[in-house]
Amino acid sequence: MATAGLYDDSGVWLYHVGLPAKSGVGGGIIAVAPGKFGIAAFSPPLDEAGNSVRAQKAIEMIVNRLGANLYISKPAK
Repeated sequence: MATAGLYDDSGVWLYHVGLPAKSGVGGGIIAVAPGKFGIAAFSPPLDEAGNSVRAQKAIEMIVNRLGANLYISKPAK
């Protein structure tokens, strides 16, 4: 899912959101924080790559709020 789940936008998604995700036909996206939770959202319209615009934004906002991006480094304590 991390390398091809959102078609041509997979790398951009992984860089900004930090969770592997897969989009489906019609505007659904599911993302997974391994060992923690899964999240899904559905909403048309789709972008040029065929992924839901609103679902991407919603999942990105939730992941940022929860601090669940797997690739953000946290300061040493």
